[in-house]
Amino acid sequence: MNKRNYQLELDKIIENINNEKVANGVDNSRLLLHACCAPCSSYVLEYLHEFFDITILFYNPNIEPESEYAFRLSELKRLIQEMNFTNINIVTSRYDNVKFHQLVKGFEDEREGGSRCRNCITQRLEEAAKYASEHGFDYFASTLTISPMKNATMINEIGQELEKKYNIRFLPSDFKKRNGYKRSIELSHEYNLYRQNYCGCIYSKQNS
Repeated sequence: MNKRNYQLELDKIIENINNEKVANGVDNSRLLLHACCAPCSSYVLEYLHEFFDITILFYNPNIEPESEYAFRLSELKRLIQEMNFTNINIVTSRYDNVKFHQLVKGFEDEREGGSRCRNCITQRLEEAAKYASEHGFDYFASTLTISPMKNATMINEIGQELEKKYNIRFLPSDFKKRNGYKRSIELSHEYNLYRQNYCGCIYSKQNS
């Protein structure tokens, strides 16, 4: 079985969107983009902003302590301002760290990438899918696939499951491809972004 190339799937979607804009003069599609932090968002926003009107959802109840959560959010806001994006907004959802711990109970000792991470990513992407569906977006997506530490196939499979559940199109991606991760590092240095040394939860911090 051939492994799916999510980058090529994204290319095709963007091509179709552009063709429709040219043919019918339609506005940009609306994208609800779940974002985990400023460094991961930098390249993704640079890449997608000309094709979509983007609203960022910062929903990451896995991040601890709460001061870390607040600082990552402030860095994301600063990035958007300093990169001078005109079609990007940001919204936040509740900091529900208790629910996160309930969802990963029993998987605390797993290495990164296992069932704990799957439950965590599902929680965050489900919030994005619900928000996108309720607020009339055309697509939802996540910056998480830019990380070499994240399983892009798993993230896309979760997104596609939620696409069916909430009747909202999921934008497939593997943003680390085509030097996306490398570009995110360059942009992080350019804007002097805080690059955290752990994913967010206390379990990833203990293993970092």
